[in-house]
Amino acid sequence: MHPDYLKQEAVEFITQTYTELAITANLNTRLNQVVDDINTTGTYIHTFEELEYGAKLAWRNSNRCIGRLYWKSLKVRDMRHLQHEHDIFTALLDHLDYATNDGNIRSVISIFPPKHPSQEAGIRILNHQLIRYAGYYRMDTHTYIGDPAQHAFTKKCLQLGWQSSQTPFDVLPIIIQLPYQQPCMFTIPQEKIKEVQISHPDYKWFTDMHLRWYAVPVVSNMKLEMGGIEYTAAPFNGWYMGTEIGARNLGDTQRYNLLPTIAQKMGLDTSSNHTLWKDRALIELNIAILHSYQKAGVKIVDHHTASDQFMTHNDLEQKNQREVFADWDWIVPPISGSTTEVFHATWKTSVRKPNFFYQEDSQSPEIKTCQWKSV
Repeated sequence: MHPDYLKQEAVEFITQTYTELAITANLNTRLNQVVDDINTTGTYIHTFEELEYGAKLAWRNSNRCIGRLYWKSLKVRDMRHLQHEHDIFTALLDHLDYATNDGNIRSVISIFPPKHPSQEAGIRILNHQLIRYAGYYRMDTHTYIGDPAQHAFTKKCLQLGWQSSQTPFDVLPIIIQLPYQQPCMFTIPQEKIKEVQISHPDYKWFTDMHLRWYAVPVVSNMKLEMGGIEYTAAPFNGWYMGTEIGARNLGDTQRYNLLPTIAQKMGLDTSSNHTLWKDRALIELNIAILHSYQKAGVKIVDHHTASDQFMTHNDLEQKNQREVFADWDWIVPPISGSTTEVFHATWKTSVRKPNFFYQEDSQSPEIKTCQWKSV
């Protein structure tokens, strides 16, 4: 990254942060310090106040997130002092504990050391989410067990010696890679994983399907960028919207593809799309998800409430004279879209920073298995 570009990004971010926090009396002094640091070292270090507000701004600026109403409540864990895989993994387990909170899910981000602007690599967590289920391809039946979306990652883990039961819901290990080093694979202790058994308030056979899903969706493979500094390991979470699990993870044809099975158990006519069997099965699956999470005491939001909350966020931002940007395709829920207010609204899609960005997958050919011991 060119120093002039870094200075420009830093000045814009620091100015916005100090202005919104109403601490502009210190702004010029801080800007001079940041520019001097960049001239001397090629980078600069965020204060905790800058780090905290930058992470919150990144959530506020996330065009694809419908849950931005709560951006100010994000808990920021400063993990920039950690340098070793074991310590980072321990911090990830602590993140899961704090976020899970016995079901009363808390929004939290853990921020690890940033990539130096002069380097190509930074600390990486190779998993898409801290908790994801494995996917196995069966050559004999040309079908999948588990989550097909995780087939490639699962295959890599198995080749490197990961032992699994090859069931539909095996939690994958976490792979951490330090810059220019061999990645390290850790198994998550079972007691750190809170899962919800799926049942239905009316169809008792749902329990016999032995479905489950995890409580907290911790996105772990995106980078957080603020003021020109890239935090390549900054896992974050909110809580689930029901349709993320029911309509997508369990319902999509390229995922668990459960609609045909559910329709059959419901006794629906699946011979024609005209019977709307997919729609009926999909609704019952989503009812089961909301019912099960509420029964288990795990925080979840339905898509109608989430839509209302986003429009409230939209109104609050307008009152603060800030334009809201959003990706309509992601904001509109995957079921009953036209019944929600967001369906009938439009937004510009310009990307602002701070923000979260996708990263290329690591191409490291070898991964070592690492042992974690509680201290």
